[in-house]
This record gives sequence, structure tokens and C-alpha cells, in this order.
Amino acid sequence: MLFIGSNKNFTLFFYFKHFIEIDFEKRRDLYSLFEGNLDPKGIINSLEIIFGRILPGETLVFFDEIQACPRAIMALRYFYEEYPELHIIAAGSLLEFAFSEISVPVGRLSYLYLYPLTFYEYLLAVNKNEMAEEVLLPGKVANEFIQHTVLNELKSYFLVGGMPAAVNIWIETRSIAAVFEVQNEILTSFRDDFSKYKPGIDIHCLDAVFKQTASGAGEQIIYTKLDPLFSGQTNRKAVELLEKARIVSKICASSPAGLPLYANTNEKKFKCFFLDIGLMQRLSGLQVPENYFQSNLSGVYRGKLAEQFVAQELIAVSRNEVYYWSREAKSSTAEVDFLITAGEEIIPIEVKSGKGGQLKSLHLLLKEYPHIKKGIVLYDGVYKELTEQKLCFMPFYFVSSLVKNHSKIKQ
Repeated sequence: MLFIGSNKNFTLFFYFKHFIEIDFEKRRDLYSLFEGNLDPKGIINSLEIIFGRILPGETLVFFDEIQACPRAIMALRYFYEEYPELHIIAAGSLLEFAFSEISVPVGRLSYLYLYPLTFYEYLLAVNKNEMAEEVLLPGKVANEFIQHTVLNELKSYFLVGGMPAAVNIWIETRSIAAVFEVQNEILTSFRDDFSKYKPGIDIHCLDAVFKQTASGAGEQIIYTKLDPLFSGQTNRKAVELLEKARIVSKICASSPAGLPLYANTNEKKFKCFFLDIGLMQRLSGLQVPENYFQSNLSGVYRGKLAEQFVAQELIAVSRNEVYYWSREAKSSTAEVDFLITAGEEIIPIEVKSGKGGQLKSLHLLLKEYPHIKKGIVLYDGVYKELTEQKLCFMPFYFVSSLVKNHSKIKQ
């Protein structure tokens, strides 16, 4: 989801006396107001007849699903230039698709990308504030009972995900079936938008790649093998469009030899992760086993959900400054799931269960790059350290605070 506003200092709606929401998916009759010369005061005068007085400084105007009315996007430029005292925000899905079809008012808008709710935000939404605070405090390691309790709650998040509509229906019903229905509706709306906003792309290829990037989350992308029914170039275009729309995020390979990590990036070697873990499991057609809530999170769906969760949390916290390590030598290959930075430190992260001796790639990285102080292993278990092996094991949910609070972790 992307918010765009015509006033660079716009304030959230709860600071205003009045709030007017215009949903362009529901109010298609309002499209006609944006025809002609796009005079902002003329548009507002017409809207006032329908919604009541709109007062600068007191009223926030919210254009929702603005991608459905491209002329409204173009009008934001004139609101900025000719009516700057009025506060307007706009939101929509796949806005980048709509942008490619119109003249975007560069330099006239402020952009804010919204990610799905993180696990911390999810806990706040379901009224588990104390548990949420534990998630953000890896330096203050809770007792084992608390750690297992939080991990058990994480199982629900793996299914519900962080899309607000899915979280809301979960709060209201506590029905996984109802959550799945909402997730299916969101996925259907994405597909509808594909055909609506990108006639230049092969829709069948886009839909196939849409599914494949969900089921293959965490796997290295090779365009020629992504969907054999289409050429590598066609598959590449589909991936680029999905990334541009932020439905998928690319995580490129990099070397931990030094900072900044982006300077050592290999753009040709990358993995893709889906927008949301709940949508990912729905689109992949993964069936929930009867013993799901008694199962080990690391083993659910061959660990794919665990890796998707960690990627999703890291992307939200570090705003896409996430990489992974891939070493290819004649004698062997090795891969560590993620590389991030915290201050001047490089932190390698492996998503696994098991003992330190089984983490061959992570051990190899720590041996080849001795300046790295410690490797992090995220797993379905409690906090523990193997100092002699330079490893720190943490429950999955600690990932959301790794960047912010790494300096607080026991050394």
C-alpha cells in the first residue's frame, strides 16, 4: 500500500476536526469531477455539495483507491500548486501500475509506503500489549515459558499475516476460515488490477509468476526456469512489475567483506519474498494440517513460512536494506539466509532449527570473515548462546528488533 499526499507536511487525520473519505472504487460517479481542466477549487466546490463543507486546516480529504481514477492522481499536482493550504492524502494498491499510464506530478507529492503489520503491530492489534513489548526487548531475555508462549502466538500470525483486513476479521471472529476468505478476496483484487492497469504484459505470465514467487519464496530466481511456458525475458518483465508494485521484494546476494553491503551486491543473483505471509500461504495453496498449532514452526511447509516471516519483518524494519550471502566455489557452495547491518556491524542470519554443528554455511561465513562478531540463528526455540562458536540462537520473533536493539544483546 502506498500513501501519497499533496501537502508535504500533511498530518494524520485524527488531528483534524473533519474527515472526508472518497473511495473511487465505490464512487465511480465522481470520476466526472476530474474531467476538464482539473481546477482544484472547482473540484472541492463540487465535493462540498455532496459531502459538506471542506475547510483548509480543519478538514482532511482522503482519496482512497485512487488508482481507479488516474485523473484524480494528476489533479494532486494542482492541489499542491494552487490550493496548498488544503490537506489531502491518497491511497491505492498497485499505484505504480497506474503511474506508468499517466504523467505523475514529480516533486509535488510526498510518498509513504505501508507494509503489512509486523508481528509486534499484530500483537498490539489483538490487545496483547505486554507480549508485544517482549518482542522488542531481545536484550531482556524472558524465561522459557514466556518465550514459548510468544512462539505459540506466532503460529496464528503465520496464518493470519499482517494485512489489516485479515487481522481485523481475525479479531472479530477468531475464525481461520473467515481469514482465508478475506485473503482470497485481496488476492482476487490484485489479479483484477493486473488486467486493468497493465494491458501491455502477458496476463497469464504475470499470474503464473505471481503464484510462483509465493510458492518459491526464498528460492533464487532464474528467469528461464521461473515458468517454462514463457521466455526468460517475459518472466523477467513480470517479476519487475511485481517488484515495482511491491507485491514481491527482491533480496540480492552480497558479500560481508565490508560496508556498505550494497557496494558488494550481485544484482543478477537474488531471491524473492512475497508481500505478506498470510497471502503467501493462501496463494501457494498450502493446506493447514490438523496438528498445525502443535507443530514446530521451522518444519511447517519445509520452513518456507519461517523464512518468509523473517524476510517480511526485516524488510519492514530496514526498508529493504536486506541481503543474503551466496558462495560458489569449485568444491562447494554455501548460502546464509540474510545479511543486515546494525550501526557498523554486519549481522548474518540463518533461519533454521537445530544445533550449531549443523549450520555449515554460517560456520563457513564466520570463518572466512573473522571481523564478523557473531552469527544469529532464528529458530523455534528459546534464547541461548554458543560463545565458542560465535553463535546466538533466538526465537523467530526477535527478528523485528535485531537492527534496533542489536547492541543490547549479550556479548
